[in-house]
Amino acid sequence: MSLRHRSMDRKDIHKCVSLIARHPVIGPRYGPAIDQLGPAWLRLLGCEAMKTALFEEVRGNRAILCALGGSVFVTDDFVERLKTPPLVWCGPELAIRVTGGCSPVLADRQVADANSSCGLNVLVWTACVRPEFEERADVYHAMVSTFLNLHRGYRCKEAINAPAENAERLHWSITTGGLLWDPVCGRYVDSTENLEEIARKPHILGITRELELSRRGSWVGTLFSYQPPRCLFSRSEQQMLISALRGRTDSELAEALGISLPTIKKMWLSVYRRVAAGVPELLPDRCSGMSTELKRGKEKKRRILSYLREHPEELRPISRKLIQQRISSRIE
Repeated sequence: MSLRHRSMDRKDIHKCVSLIARHPVIGPRYGPAIDQLGPAWLRLLGCEAMKTALFEEVRGNRAILCALGGSVFVTDDFVERLKTPPLVWCGPELAIRVTGGCSPVLADRQVADANSSCGLNVLVWTACVRPEFEERADVYHAMVSTFLNLHRGYRCKEAINAPAENAERLHWSITTGGLLWDPVCGRYVDSTENLEEIARKPHILGITRELELSRRGSWVGTLFSYQPPRCLFSRSEQQMLISALRGRTDSELAEALGISLPTIKKMWLSVYRRVAAGVPELLPDRCSGMSTELKRGKEKKRRILSYLREHPEELRPISRKLIQQRISSRIE
């Protein structure tokens, strides 16, 4: 038996909603709003603001859905609403707003702009584990690791976790780096008192970049580890590079992206120019031991793809205009 994860697809929505609806704690929190959950996810699949992960245990030829995780980038106004009494369960509230025409989830252009300026609010929509897998530590470790990998390279400013199902899960979240929002004081607090009572009612568990940087490190601190991109690739170049990281040849890239092979080669030339300008040490004028143009091209690609695996910020949506303005303002 092995554990694997993948992104949610349209065909997965029904079983994912069923997993939440049948959960003895999370399901009742949705109430009638459970009917809006599927349509809400259907609207958002493929949007840059939504990240999903389905965790499956493979048993022979069978793949059993054992957990689901999903997050969205949301507006500042929605974060403030969640923090304002009376507190509400964030999952149902999101489903109702998305399907009701007042979605707080950022559009693709808004994600790029926020990622290039003040930063993004990450809200975990759901972190639902099938009851029979709740004692499996490897499932929770996989969910945390995947969440962090999906958000690496984004300029995050606040992260809000899904509400805990019980006092035990709430205590674990606090001891591993989360803080509880106190609506009376209007701030995050580090408290482990009355957790059973807190877990039964709507609550906010999160952390901001400023708070994380002001204390000793925790696992959630890696979410706020950010370096500005240096290459400033276009979105089409980023999409090609993301596809190339999967090991595809130029011909396979052309087929996967629906463009011609000559266009792919032109995009690589543009990528080389951007890398040479932004990370000049990555592409020296001559690659040691490379005597032909073909070998030099292969070596360039190898170096670039190796760099991108360690620098996901280069592949996240950006506004080059906003980034260049910020650079200019620092210089001035």
